[in-house]
Amino acid sequence: MDKKQLHHLWTKIRPIKVWYLLVLFVVSAAVAVLALRQNNLTMVELRQAVYTADEQNKDVEGALQRLRSFVYGHMNTDLSAGDEAVYPPIQLKYTYQRLQEAEKARVQQDSSAIYTEAQAYCEQQNATDFSGRNRVPCIEQYVSQRGVKEKTIPDAMYKFDFVSPSWSPDLAGFSVVFAVIFLILLLARIVLGRLLHRLTK
Repeated sequence: MDKKQLHHLWTKIRPIKVWYLLVLFVVSAAVAVLALRQNNLTMVELRQAVYTADEQNKDVEGALQRLRSFVYGHMNTDLSAGDEAVYPPIQLKYTYQRLQEAEKARVQQDSSAIYTEAQAYCEQQNATDFSGRNRVPCIEQYVSQRGVKEKTIPDAMYKFDFVSPSWSPDLAGFSVVFAVIFLILLLARIVLGRLLHRLTK
């Protein structure tokens, strides 16, 4: 490329002002930061709505679905446990406790019914035993054979983590893209401008 061509290229690049690209970069970067922060704040609100619904026994599934949809569709909303985390970030503690209490109540009710059945059965078997000495082993055997055991409720079904995308097609995503583009153009304008200015002298 001779000096004439370099000078022609310099005349094309020179009208693109560095400060103009700098302003565009700063504005798009500021919008990106604010949009990313807003994404995170919205995620925090939706997460709190899940905790509130869980505690008050409201529409937990609906709140969880809204949180899941938002996290999956927006940057800077990550709710993943990560490699070093001990617990997943979303735990439906109160829902799990209610299920455990319901299971204990079921076992207690069924056990009470079986004990009543055992008494009736053993009274029929030992109708002449007025002291009840022979009925006690009969009742114990009946209950042990037909006794109700508490089911273990797996807590994994009430723990969640959601991973947000690296980039999302929202205000935050597009402003990050524009900030990167303007930064590249700014650096290219500075480097090429200086290089061409030197070569055309």
